Amino acid sequence: MKYTLLIFVLFFGACATKNYEQTQTKIVTIKSPKIKFSDVGYLRNSDRTIELELFMAGKCIKKIAINHLVCTSDGCMSKSGFNKDYLISIYPDDTMQNMLLSHAIYDGKNLKKTDGGFEQQIRDENVDIFYKVDLNTVQFRDKKNDIIFKMRDTDE
Repeated sequence: MKYTLLIFVLFFGACATKNYEQTQTKIVTIKSPKIKFSDVGYLRNSDRTIELELFMAGKCIKKIAINHLVCTSDGCMSKSGFNKDYLISIYPDDTMQNMLLSHAIYDGKNLKKTDGGFEQQIRDENVDIFYKVDLNTVQFRDKKNDIIFKMRDTDE
């Protein structure tokens, strides 16, 4: 009986729903070496995890969950491993997480405050990044590496 109860708890505990503090519907555009996407996404976050689900024609085609690791439908990896596979390896480890949370990237390098947000321009021999965050939109473009990430509210 004791083992039956343990198996029951483990089996149904693994299927428990995650409690996210915030869920937002976004229009998401991603162009990178491994992802080409432009449609609706759901951005969910709690104090420990952030998750982006990408939908096309009502079907979830990709899920990116970030906590201490980054998990996708291809498996879990380190943040630097995610950058190497999905973006470019020279980006700081927390780049995708910061974009999803509308935070500054590259430790706030070249940050300029604007009405309702901020902008950053980062140029060196490896990147040519323009990053802008305002109340409803996140825009990231790396011209040198042909990477685009845009996320905006659906009610904009």
